[in-house]
Amino acid sequence: MELKGRAALVTGSGHRVGRALAVGLARAGMRVAVHYHEAEIEAEETVRLIREAGFSAETFAADLRVPGEPEQLVQTAAKSLDGLDVLVNSAAIMRRTPVGEVTVAAWDEMFALNLRAVFFASQAAARVMEERGGAIINIADLAAFETWPGYIPHGVTKAGVVQLTRALARVLAPKIRVNAVAPGTVLLPDDWGAEQEQRLASTTPLGHTGSPEDVVEAVLYLLRADYVTGETLIVDGGRHVRR
Repeated sequence: MELKGRAALVTGSGHRVGRALAVGLARAGMRVAVHYHEAEIEAEETVRLIREAGFSAETFAADLRVPGEPEQLVQTAAKSLDGLDVLVNSAAIMRRTPVGEVTVAAWDEMFALNLRAVFFASQAAARVMEERGGAIINIADLAAFETWPGYIPHGVTKAGVVQLTRALARVLAPKIRVNAVAPGTVLLPDDWGAEQEQRLASTTPLGHTGSPEDVVEAVLYLLRADYVTGETLIVDGGRHVRR
């Protein structure tokens, strides 16, 4: 896919990896819809960064946990952008939820945003992309392939994203390609310090942690790789091959 001049919607792009993805796609020449829920100030900063670099972006608000909101977001963004060529499903919740402390509310909220919204946003995007084709990129997680005791609901949602990617790739071919990226440690939690980062780096085969730009490069590859669909590209410095 030639990216210059194309239209992209990136969910959850107000901060962290989502922001890096929105800025990265804009720098590749795409017109970008920056989605946010509560992080309006951060989303405006994402747009400012994109516009200062000489590219086009605007913000769109939606609570993707609410039924109907993912579809409405896609429709609104596509109308504003005069079509939609790329959807990046980046919005997600990651909370520590040890067994014995998981509530139904926490479970339902995580599944609503991390998995259900991904499906319904993708379904809506497929309708928009039906004529001229397009690409969908889902942001999964290394937790889809490992067992993290304190994050079981999160891991299950991300495993669902991997399976959803495969299923949609088959159903939506040949006009729409669907792939995923599963990042490892590319951005530390805000309350982590140098000691935790060093511990992770020392147990990573490549010897260091990653950055959001590593995810951006993976997404750009998958968008340009016209003969790749149904794949999940793990970007984790080799942590998944440790055992």
